[in-house]
Amino acid sequence: MTFVIVFFHTVNYNVIEVMNVKMLPFQMEYLDWLASYGLQNIPQNVCHYLHFEPGEIITREGDLLLWMLIVVSGHSKVCRTAANGKNLILCFYISNGTVGDIELLAGKEYATATMIAISPFECIAVDYQTCIKELRTNTLFLQRLGYELAQKMLRNDERLLSSALCTGEQRLRSYILENSNRDMFTDVLTDVSCSIGVSYRHLLRMLNQLCTNKILEKRQNGFHILDRKHLIRLSCDSSG
Repeated sequence: MTFVIVFFHTVNYNVIEVMNVKMLPFQMEYLDWLASYGLQNIPQNVCHYLHFEPGEIITREGDLLLWMLIVVSGHSKVCRTAANGKNLILCFYISNGTVGDIELLAGKEYATATMIAISPFECIAVDYQTCIKELRTNTLFLQRLGYELAQKMLRNDERLLSSALCTGEQRLRSYILENSNRDMFTDVLTDVSCSIGVSYRHLLRMLNQLCTNKILEKRQNGFHILDRKHLIRLSCDSSG
């Protein structure tokens, strides 16, 4: 079953404007995922299995939350709108855990950030409004959320410390590695420059240099990674 959801906006998200959000049949095997969060008693008719393609919006900042999501597979990035109201600033990445946890614990009904799929992304969706009482009172579920939020904070602290000690070139390499899919990097460059803290002109110089050095290859729809090992070796996450 496929639902077409139409978004109208002015922010340059580099995402698909009309998204085919694929709602897959809910299988019994997914009950194990719900049970790991203490949600095995949630009625199956309020649960869905969603699939997003790279570039599709999973949640959008300011939109009413429809689902509490439990990530099954895939990689996504979480961003906030910049002060200019146009560009997105990268906050962190998600490849496991839940989506909507911060809003639930803060008592907010609207998404506080935009989440965009980087690779094919699949998750279990629990109807947020229907199950809000259960989600707010289930002790096992809340304990799991607290643990995952603590892990996110630790990862973010490590990333912030690493980024503060990295050069612009290293931050760019790390950003490309995290946001590429099948060796293609297609992000909006104005958003990239904001996220890694360099001017747009300097970003273009760095990308041109990577192309000159045969690390990247410019394509019509973005940049193709030719030498991933080089990017890894000279990124913020390199131990060398």
